[in-house]
Amino acid sequence: MPSTRLDLDRIRAARGIIDPVFLDTPLYQCDALGRELGCTVSIKLETANPVRSFKARGTELVARLLADRGETEAVCASAGNLGQALGWSGRRRGVRVTVVASRMAPAIKLDRIRASGAELEVVDGDFESARERAAHLARLRGIRLVEDSLDVETCEGAATIGLELADSAAPFDAVLIALGGGAMATGVGFVLKSLSPDVEVICVQPAGAPAMTRSWHQRRVVTTGPTDTIADGVAGRYPIPAVLDDLIAVADDAVLVREASIVTGMRMLLECAGLVVEPSAALGVAAVLEDRDRFAGRHIATVICGSNVDMDAYRSWVQV
Repeated sequence: MPSTRLDLDRIRAARGIIDPVFLDTPLYQCDALGRELGCTVSIKLETANPVRSFKARGTELVARLLADRGETEAVCASAGNLGQALGWSGRRRGVRVTVVASRMAPAIKLDRIRASGAELEVVDGDFESARERAAHLARLRGIRLVEDSLDVETCEGAATIGLELADSAAPFDAVLIALGGGAMATGVGFVLKSLSPDVEVICVQPAGAPAMTRSWHQRRVVTTGPTDTIADGVAGRYPIPAVLDDLIAVADDAVLVREASIVTGMRMLLECAGLVVEPSAALGVAAVLEDRDRFAGRHIATVICGSNVDMDAYRSWVQV
């Protein structure tokens, strides 16, 4: 079992805390997509829930912890999906949530944060500007700052996806995971390396937001300048050292993909699987498109992590 901040017993126990609506999401073989990619492809559909992303698996644990401690307020920075999920989980458990987001975030994600019951503050700049503002509000108000990936609950919540993949009747050769801050990659990777160590764990990030991938390869934190990608959900610039250490322990590879491949992946998921997804969710397909020989004839699983996408932008990308 890899040495990380995560704990397999806590991850198993998390299934009893997370609302079942977020658990046991569909996992199925998509033959049409497999024919296009030249390999067997299974889809883990993390968008079939009230917040349309995997993030609530982690926020359910965070909100439960806050409620158990009698804490009634929290703040987070979000590119969109975490804020919506924390708002949803906080409302159910009596925790008032403030979300700080960049003005550059898709309007639909901002609207859904508001609809979740969270208070939304929008700031100029990118996600890192939002993170700085959220930290300031936490200090100012004396409340809990929820930090995606740094808070181990966000990783262990996401890790329950790994339990479901490991329990699959059909063994996988590789699992492709979108890489941003690292919660899903470290969580799923930890479980797979603990329970199915022969499965190759491959993290995928846009070339226009490469900080965590570069850090993984260089085995040290590498920060970058402004990001340039449509995959806003994974567009961080400052990797968290503790999360990077976990990722190094569980990932077999980390790759970068081009924007054109992300768009093609989104189009293929629509045409072959009938799925409208946000760019981050197409990263696994993009990785296969860019290295077909590596995956030819193998059975891969890809996690469809989110579908909160602006439809006007989506139509312009996939041209439908």
